[in-house]
Amino acid sequence: MKKLLLSLGILGISATTFAQDKVAGAAMSKVRQSRDFLVIGFSYDGWASAPDSVKTKGLSRGFSIAFMYDIPIAKEHFSVAAGLGISSSSVFLDKQVIDMSNGNSNAVRFTSSDKYKKYKVATNYLEVPLEFRYRQYSDNANKGFKASIGAKVGMLVNAHTKGKNTLGGDKNIIKEQNKRFFNPWRFAGTARIGYGNIALFGTMNFNPLFKDNTNLDIRPYSIGIALTGL
Repeated sequence: MKKLLLSLGILGISATTFAQDKVAGAAMSKVRQSRDFLVIGFSYDGWASAPDSVKTKGLSRGFSIAFMYDIPIAKEHFSVAAGLGISSSSVFLDKQVIDMSNGNSNAVRFTSSDKYKKYKVATNYLEVPLEFRYRQYSDNANKGFKASIGAKVGMLVNAHTKGKNTLGGDKNIIKEQNKRFFNPWRFAGTARIGYGNIALFGTMNFNPLFKDNTNLDIRPYSIGIALTGL
């Protein structure tokens, strides 16, 4: 009986070890076959083509995350990818505010003001990105040189301003939410270059941030670091 139990124990340990090795092997296989399904970006954001009358300052910033479906194409090392993502951008103004209460016109108005210590214009988009990709190692996106170029379409889901100051010695925050002055769609070009799971990226709007009849041809852009994987 003891010999039987010992034999069964050895078989059980062997089976468990084999199963663990198989799971580990499958996990490592997936790692080796990573195709950058997840792309996370942290960026410095700015406004190109802004007139001299519009003044920004400080570390304006942005964040983006996208889940991409990578499809290899006929030529080795190349693929195309499409997906779904979200992005947010916060641009700080220098002693200026936007009049969000103007209900008689779609024209946005920047006015001088010392009311706030910090004042930002924030936008959030739901996006559909599309990329053409190159990888040095076609079956492993976790190592080697990588580059991509593409475009994305974004739908504006939120636009607001936020000002911070003190009132009676306490911190005071004023937030105004209004999408009526902003272009409801965003069309932007994208590019990314890097090694392994880290890359530099940039985006640039093809269309203005504000609606066409505002005569402000401000084009948002982002420059930052991207983390990729899965």
